[in-house]
This record gives sequence, structure tokens and C-alpha cells, in this order.
Amino acid sequence: METLQPKVTQKRQVAAIIILLLLWEAGGEIIKYSVLEERDSGSFVANLAKDLGLGLGELASRGAQILFKGNKQHLQIEQKSGNLILKEKVDREDLCGDTDPCILHFQMLLKNPVQFIQGELQIEDVNDHAPEFLENEILLKISESSQPGSAYPLKIAQDLDVGSNTVQNYTISSNFHFHLFTRNHIDGRKYPELVLDQELDREEQPELRLTLTAVDGGSPPKTGTSQVLIIVLDINDNAPEFAQQLYQVQVPENSPTGSLVITVSARDLDAGIHGELSYSFFQSSNHVIQAFEINTVTGDIRLKKKLDFEEIRSYHMEIEASDGGGLSGKCTVAIEVMDVNDNAPELTISLLINDIPENTPDTVVAVFGISDSDSGNNGKMMCSIQDHLPFLLKLTIENFYTLVTEGALDREEKAEYNITITVTDMGTPRLKTEHNITVLVSDVNDNAPAFTQTSYTLWVRENNSPALHIGSVSATDTDAGANAQVTYSLLPPPDPHVALASLVSINPDNGHLFALTSLDYKALRAFEFRVGAADRGSPALSSQALVRVLVEDANDNAPFVLYPLQNASAPCTELVPRAAEPGYLVTKVVAVDGDAGQNAWLSYQLLKATEPGLFGVWAHNGEVRTARLLSERDAPKQRLVVLVKDNGEPPLSASVTLHVLLVDGFSQPYLPPPEAEAAAAAPADPLTVYLVVALASVSSLFLFSVLVFVAVRLCRRGGAGSAGRCPVSEGHFPGHLVDVSGTGTLSQSYQYEVCLRGGTASGEFRFLKPIVPSLMSEVAGMDTAENANFRNRLAFN
Repeated sequence: METLQPKVTQKRQVAAIIILLLLWEAGGEIIKYSVLEERDSGSFVANLAKDLGLGLGELASRGAQILFKGNKQHLQIEQKSGNLILKEKVDREDLCGDTDPCILHFQMLLKNPVQFIQGELQIEDVNDHAPEFLENEILLKISESSQPGSAYPLKIAQDLDVGSNTVQNYTISSNFHFHLFTRNHIDGRKYPELVLDQELDREEQPELRLTLTAVDGGSPPKTGTSQVLIIVLDINDNAPEFAQQLYQVQVPENSPTGSLVITVSARDLDAGIHGELSYSFFQSSNHVIQAFEINTVTGDIRLKKKLDFEEIRSYHMEIEASDGGGLSGKCTVAIEVMDVNDNAPELTISLLINDIPENTPDTVVAVFGISDSDSGNNGKMMCSIQDHLPFLLKLTIENFYTLVTEGALDREEKAEYNITITVTDMGTPRLKTEHNITVLVSDVNDNAPAFTQTSYTLWVRENNSPALHIGSVSATDTDAGANAQVTYSLLPPPDPHVALASLVSINPDNGHLFALTSLDYKALRAFEFRVGAADRGSPALSSQALVRVLVEDANDNAPFVLYPLQNASAPCTELVPRAAEPGYLVTKVVAVDGDAGQNAWLSYQLLKATEPGLFGVWAHNGEVRTARLLSERDAPKQRLVVLVKDNGEPPLSASVTLHVLLVDGFSQPYLPPPEAEAAAAAPADPLTVYLVVALASVSSLFLFSVLVFVAVRLCRRGGAGSAGRCPVSEGHFPGHLVDVSGTGTLSQSYQYEVCLRGGTASGEFRFLKPIVPSLMSEVAGMDTAENANFRNRLAFN
């Protein structure tokens, strides 16, 4: 039951609404009210309860409600007071527009019991709108030939208000030509009408501007205005006239095509077609027509092509202006072409010499002229070349210059010059022309060849092959061409006895030097000569350089043993007491080497020995010494082979055989070695005999020469020797065997004394003396004991 009750209530409400709709148009009592528009919301309209004769609480109890068509609710009921008030502000113009009167229909519903009451609400107008013209300006065209009394209706003003609040009257601003009437339309609206009072003159006053005012009937009245523009229409009663009879203008040349030159302007007091002007050239020359064009409407004169001041400097033309009625007027236009610096200077070479000999001062290189087709400062020029060049510009006559050398040129310093001649005008902006000239400096033979060195030192190893390239000389010549071609030659030596041509030769083209013969260090260690270098110029110039050739020693001589002498028939035997201490000096091997430098450095070594370890050889001086104590078990006869080797590359060597006899004392008779006994017992071969005899003869002669030489030297120093000394002979060894050495090789700075004692059957070098004076004085100062020890040991410095 509880669920069905709400549904029943809803059905009843729907039925009530349907009944309301059915009774909406039902007739009944009509209540009418009025209210001014623009009243605020809540404004009092009427006391509805009083007008309907209802009590105060009855409206509320019966559910009174105001209904309007649509969604807008303009009125509402105060239930307690029964007053009918505005629910919102109302605007008559929005609700009704220009409909008058403006009435809004509504119903009042009393729900219990149901009762409809018809109502009308009239919205009364308020003057809240001013008259308004649809256009701010009203255009009116009137011919100047119109007669007075002519009437011209004007557009009306709109006013949203109605009744007396709408437009009631029109007025026009004061003027001399028109007055205004306000007339009524059939529909009751009022419109203005303009009446001509006085004839118009377009040339005097082509237009008039008046103010039209609309006034409504409100209190206070409101107004609206619009401008009335009266255009006076023309008749062709005036000919065109130019503002100036002569137009003068200056136009820069080279102005771009289409540039505006000038605008001519004519006026015609007429209007319309009678005042429409057309411009044209009148009887103009071809030059004018080709260079200019005129706009027929605006009178603009523009360029058809670029003007050239250098071609035509001024133009004159006549311009005609014609109106649409056949009348015309004329004026003159004078155009002066202004020069513009548009032409760069020009340079014309009259004479040009590109090849200038060096060492020639004040030589003319070029003659040229300059020009500029512009005028004024644009045509003034100045000419220059780069700074720091040995050339000068000389002005000969007007605009002609001569380019000359400032002094003598030097090709070796600079062989080519690039000269830029610059010609600049004085215009704005400045234009310039540059011309390049290349000047070559030709060579003169003013420089002698110069060797790369003032002297050359060449090294040649002896025993060279003939035609060996031993070195080169080189000379350069800073000249050019044939003046720089160098030829080499050998200059004659100062000493005419020197056969230089047999020693060296030179290639005349490249300076290569060649040895013509095989050189011998022993015969010629150095020689000098001069080489000349001459160019092929005219005249030829030359120079010379010193060449020093040093011959290098080659290891081409094997060591030569001086002592002991090798004699197959009578070999030398050294006696050594068995009581000798280790280090006992047995003998000294003396050898020489004909080479020089390291090729002559000799070293000694024991190659073979009967008893190895018994004897030793000092490597640097060739001394043979005992290496240990002798014993009875050692063989009495010892045979030693000593090898002498130089320091060359490859090394050369020689060997010597020593026979040593071990004795108990030096009183023991000489015992020949077994090899000698065997040789004596055997029959001698004839060839061997001859060789032995020849060797003995040569050895005897050599020994005799040495003895003689030693004896002579000793006799010169102090006379004959004492009786206990052996006879002495002095002599020098051959010069080809000498060299400076401290290794047992003989030297040029030493002499050797050889003493052969007849009683011992053995000979030895006793002492060594230096022959260099400084060394002799030192040796002379040594005491006797030191000298004796020096001689006994055969010491070499």
C-alpha cells in the first residue's frame, strides 16, 4: 500500500497540468496593468489580492501562481502581501520592437479550487533612445545648373521609441544655398526635404557639407545627426591650366629605367568628364620620345632608358593636358642631365719596353696617356705606381706620362718587376683604372764565378788506379744564360818543374778532378795546384781556388826485419846462461815498415818455440826474454820463430828465426846449431851457393855501410873511441824505411849504432840516440848508468 500511494499522487499532478493546459485559453475575467519600461526588478505593479477581492492569506492558501507563455517570467506574487511585482527589468523595445502598444498577456492560476484569471501587462514607453541615422554621411549630387526651388528628399532617422518619443522634427545647419522642410509619410513617419534657395557654382564651391539633425518628442528631447555631403556636378565651362608654365629639373645620368623624372600637374575647374585630364607630349623630338614616357592620367614623366651625360646633356619638351570636353592647356619641361662619375679613367700605352738591361740608369720603360670622359671633378685624374719600386712617373705634357727607371737595376737582386699603374679620378665615388706592366731585367756579365770554397782538400789513397775521380770543385755564377755557364781549368803551377798535367786533370764542364797516374805515398805525400773557373760571358770573368791533394798511405809494405839478420850459412845464435833469471833479455827483434800511420804500427808475437813457455816476446818492442827459470832438463839448443805484423788492412807480416844456446857460462866455445852442421856436411847446390853468395855480399855491403856511418858520426862527436870499445861506424838507414813510431819501428828522428864484437861471434844494437835537437839535449843530460841501462835493454821511445 505504501508503494502505491506516490504513484497515485503523480497521476493526480499530471491530470492537474493537463487541465491547466486545457483551461489556458478559457475565457474569464481579465485584469489589466501597466508599467514603465526600464523599471528595476521588484518594482510594485499592483496589489493583486485587493483587485481580486481576496484576503491576504487566501492567495497563499489557494496556491496563486503567475504563468507566461515561454520560459520568461516577468511578474511574481508576494504571497504574504498579495502584491504583484516585477521579477526582472523589462525593455519595451526588446519585447515589442516598434509595436505600439506593447502588451504582455499572462494568467493567474489559483490551484485550490482551480481558477484561471486572464491578465494583461502593458509596457509603457520611456524616451530611452535617441534618433539615429543609418548612415553617418548622406551623399547628394546636384548639378551646378539646377534652378532655385528644386527639392531633394533626404533619408530619415530611426528611433526605437514610439509615440511622442519618436522623431518629431528635422533641422539643417545654416547655409546660403538650402533650407529644410519636414514632411509626413503616408504611414505617419516624418522625413526631411532639402530645398535649393540659390544657384550653385562648382568652380567656386564644388561641394557643401551640412549637418542634418533629427529631434524626438521626449522630455527632454533627444537628437541624432548625420552629415549631408552635397557634390556640385560640373558642366564643361573651364579649360585645363598647368600649375607652372615652365618645369625645370635635373636628372642624374644612369638613373635606372622607370625612374620618376618629374610630375606635371594641370587643373580643370570643371568636374566629371569635363575635368578628367589626359597628358601627352606635344610635338616632341625623337630623342625625347626615345628617352621619356608620360603617364596620361597622373602626368608622371619617367625614363624609358638610361641617360648619358656624355651623349646628350639636356632635353626640352612640351606637355599638353586635355579634358573630356575638348579643351586643353600646355607647359614646357626642361630636363638637365647631371654628370655622374660613371666612367673610369682610361689608360693608353704608346710605348712599352719589357726588357731592360741591368746597370743602365734612367731608362724609359713606358709612355702612356690617360683620359676620363666625365666632367668637372669626375674628369680630374691622378696617376701613381706602388711605393718602394726603382721606377718613377714623369708628367711630360698634359695627361701624358713617362715611366723611367730611378737608377741602375741589378738583375741578381731582382730579375722581374710587376708594376701597377693606377689612375684615379676625383669624383664621388672615386673610380680607378689599373694597368699591370711586367718588366724583365736582362743580364749583363757583371759577376765572376764564385767557388763554394776558397780552398779544397782532397784525400787520395796511394796506388790508385789511373783516371780515378778524386773529388770535385764547384763554382756558381749569379748571372744568367751564357754569362752563368762556368768552365773549369787547371792553372799553371808556380813551379814550372812540377808536372801538374801528368798528375791530375779536370772536367771543364762539371769540375770533376781525376788522378792521371798511380800515386806513391813514399814518393809524393802532398801537392797543391789552383783551379780556375771562367764564365762564357763577354768579357769573360773568372776566379780561382786552391786545391790541396793529400796522399794517404796504403798498406803495401810488409815489415822488414833489421835484426837479427837471417843468414842461412851463418845463422846468429844468442847465448843465454842457465842461471838467468825470469825476464832475462835474450835479444831484441828490430823491424821496420815502409808504410806510414797505423800501417806502420808493428806488433810481435812468438809463433813457434822448441819449448813453449820458456821464452816470451814483448808485443810492442820485440824484446825476447826468458819466461821462467832454466833447468837442466831444458834442451841446450832452442829455436824460436818470431812473427812481426803491421796494423794495416789487410795486415802484412814477416817472420824471423832465432837460435838460442843455453850455456853454463859465456866461456864455452861457440857451438854451431845442428842445422848449420847438416848444411855444411851436405853438398851445396850451385843455385843455393849463388844465392848465399849474393845475400852475403849484400849483407856485408850493408853492414859495412852502417859501420862506416856510425864511425863517422862518433868521430865527429869526440875523436876515436877508447881501446876497450869496439870500432864503431855510423850510418843512417834508407829514408824509405822511416816513420814516426813507438812500437819498434825505426823513425826519422832516431839514429842507430850497431856494434859487432869479433870475440863473441854475435852482434847487437847497443844503443839508440835521437837526432832531433831537442831530444839530443835531453839524452846528453842522462847519467852514465842510465845510458848503459838504456843501451843494454834497447829501449825505444
